[in-house]
Amino acid sequence: MSDQPQRGSGDPSEDPRQQADSSGTAHLPQETGDTPPAGAFEQQSGTQQQSGTQQQSGTQQQPHPANEAHAPRPDQATDPAATRQQPAPYGAYEQPGMGGAPGGQYPQIGAPHQQQGWYQQPMGAVPVQEHRPAKRNGLVATALVGALAIGLVGGGVGGFVGYRLGSSGAESQSTSLDQQQPARSASVAPKGSVQGVAEKVLPSVVQLQMQTAQGSGEGSGIVLSQDGYILTNAHVAEGAGQGRLTAMFHDNRTASVRVVGSDPKSDLAVVKADITGLTPAELGRSDDLPVGAPVVAIGSPFGLSGTVTSGIISAKDRPVRAGGQSGAQDSVLNALQTDAAINPGNSGGPLVDMDGRVVGINSAIYSPGSGEQEQGGSVGLGFAIPIDQAQRTAKELKDTGSATQTTLGVSIQSAPQGGAVVRQVVPNGPAQQAGIQNDELITKFDGRFIEDADALVASVRSHQPGQKVQVTVSGPNGAERTVDVVLAGQ
Repeated sequence: MSDQPQRGSGDPSEDPRQQADSSGTAHLPQETGDTPPAGAFEQQSGTQQQSGTQQQSGTQQQPHPANEAHAPRPDQATDPAATRQQPAPYGAYEQPGMGGAPGGQYPQIGAPHQQQGWYQQPMGAVPVQEHRPAKRNGLVATALVGALAIGLVGGGVGGFVGYRLGSSGAESQSTSLDQQQPARSASVAPKGSVQGVAEKVLPSVVQLQMQTAQGSGEGSGIVLSQDGYILTNAHVAEGAGQGRLTAMFHDNRTASVRVVGSDPKSDLAVVKADITGLTPAELGRSDDLPVGAPVVAIGSPFGLSGTVTSGIISAKDRPVRAGGQSGAQDSVLNALQTDAAINPGNSGGPLVDMDGRVVGINSAIYSPGSGEQEQGGSVGLGFAIPIDQAQRTAKELKDTGSATQTTLGVSIQSAPQGGAVVRQVVPNGPAQQAGIQNDELITKFDGRFIEDADALVASVRSHQPGQKVQVTVSGPNGAERTVDVVLAGQ
């Protein structure tokens, strides 16, 4: 479409409003692609088509002769709307706005506003026609309806586009913080999971707090009965006679605690709280516990009650002195080793299997670089008293207030080449009765190789008094022999 409206060929009249054929019949402008839909204008029968005239947004274009393309009509010069600045064509964006229209306005529908002698009215406005013949009132009304329809359609399209753009922008600005909180989890802990073990065992674990004139300390304990019997380490209950020992239970109840029996050599103690309605722990067994088996440690490290950590059984039959390297030889434990985090405050708490059964009593850790006045943290080397040994000792402590220790009846020391050298045989003891002599080297005990003196003590402590075992010894000349020994208690 050209920028200038053209007259049809052979059209002698220069009156843009109305032309007549030989019969005097008037012709109306023909609708084009820029006019409202067909049928919006009424046409009179017998009219001749006028080419080059156009209608847009309900406003009729006024054609001009070619020689008057750049000269405005005299009757339009007084119209202020004719001299206003023409808007840029649709698509020539000057400023960003809603729906992509300049200045936030919806785009106007129609041909570019560069044609001479007409301009486009705002959307939905009533077009003004001057010197319109009275008999064309029907055309004006129909054109007005068409303009309003186009305005509504254009406004709807622009509004929808603007809404979509605005909505997509709002969605892109949303974050995870704006999301709704999910429904409360109703899942049940799977059997054999750490969560399931914790739910079962936590009600049976106690935090023990010690207050003395020298200071305070804390540890953990295991509920043995509904009426307040608790198993813990001897070093946790130590000093209770000179201070106050208090138990804090899983349901936040507290009670004073007294010591029923303590055995420093096995590092075990049984205490009693004045309380009822407790949940006793379920005890397992440690003799058939394989290396690599998953375990869970529960206690109050550094006073943080109810702490749950998990790991595996790293090794078995580790000789560990209850008081560290400064402890006496008779306090050596035949311990389970675990990488489950154990820290100061875990002492006396349970080490449990994945069925929630107690397999050990957490007792010691190895923490390199920690001095006597320092509390080292876990480096993955924790040790627990096997429950098979702890159960037997705890029963004696509960029933009698004291415990017997299994003995071989010898005094020993570590040998440079490995094994334990017998320095003295106790008269009438198990070793003497079996024929073991001074200066002989014990290399094997009940099928277990003996690396040093602590390993022999730990092996003997892992057995019960009266149990019969085989012991392999070698004399000064290197000859080996194996003897049967019946262990005793003292």
